[in-house]
Amino acid sequence: MKTHDFYYDLPEELIAQVPIKERTASRLLVLDKNTGETEDRHFSDLPEYLHKGDVLVINNTRVIPARLLGSRADTGSPVELLLLKRIDDNHWETLARPGKKIREGRKMVFIKDVLEAECEQVLDNGNRIIRFDYDGIWEEILDKAGTVPLPPYIHEKLDDPERYQTVYNKDPGSAAAPTAGLHFTKELLQSLKDSGIEIAELTLHVGLGTFRPVKEDDIMNHEMHSEWYDFPKEASDIVRKARAEGRRIISVGTTSTRTLEAVAKDDPEMMPHSGYTQIFIYPGFEFKCVDSLITNFHLPESTLIMLVSALAGREHVLEAYKHAVENRYRFFSFGDAMFITDLHYAKKDNSCGTIKNKD
Repeated sequence: MKTHDFYYDLPEELIAQVPIKERTASRLLVLDKNTGETEDRHFSDLPEYLHKGDVLVINNTRVIPARLLGSRADTGSPVELLLLKRIDDNHWETLARPGKKIREGRKMVFIKDVLEAECEQVLDNGNRIIRFDYDGIWEEILDKAGTVPLPPYIHEKLDDPERYQTVYNKDPGSAAAPTAGLHFTKELLQSLKDSGIEIAELTLHVGLGTFRPVKEDDIMNHEMHSEWYDFPKEASDIVRKARAEGRRIISVGTTSTRTLEAVAKDDPEMMPHSGYTQIFIYPGFEFKCVDSLITNFHLPESTLIMLVSALAGREHVLEAYKHAVENRYRFFSFGDAMFITDLHYAKKDNSCGTIKNKD
């Protein structure tokens, strides 16, 4: 299967630059994964497609201020680091700019006498292993020294940084938001719980590799980035019981999907587990856990549109994207949402009803 098989034309003006005022007011394109049928709705209509006993799986990661702007200790020239993966208390794997200037042994200053660093290793892929020397609590220093890195296709300033966080974020560690979750409000989640929907929380720290393009012509030659996840006992208990009873598992976002399927691949019993995953989901993949998916619209030729195509079929997904473009949906991180499901099941009479927007 070729990378260009997942290409579609997207007018630049449809790339959402800022979030809409009310989270649940975003549009929702419902796609039947079996037939390709679509329905144009709003995210506040989601409860109409859910049923008592469904399990909604959310990723509770929090985006950290992973972009650090500083200077070389010797010349004072500017440097930029993007934190990718924490190795231990003092070491991170990072992207570095300008790369040619940040060689092994190069020292950098971000806040003098508070946060300084040295490049210890240049990896084969061009990333740097950086040792940070700091005085104080790392998280507090990072809040002062860093900024949240927005995706490269967003060029507008974000007035409220919390709009690039889900309302249920808990565990700091991501360099990018699990954007499917941005449409939820606390009120909507509580209403779903009150209607008998179970919520299972897991963590996957999203890396900047999520924006890395697939450069290989054959997708089988693509090397997937690695991300850390935690599938705790509470989530394991909920998911295992639901699966045993034949209830629906609805994943919120590609990150939750990758976590669930990585766990199921290694352990069909889906016991609690944490570690790193490089799982690559593309058409032909056999889903062992996820039944339905809430997601945003993804970049052409990306691993994310490949994952969505694995669940709903490439032809169905590309036709749905064509419909979304024609109907002026908003795309990518601050854009609108999709709900990929079995519409015949979703529209059975015991749905949860409409939740009034309270955002």
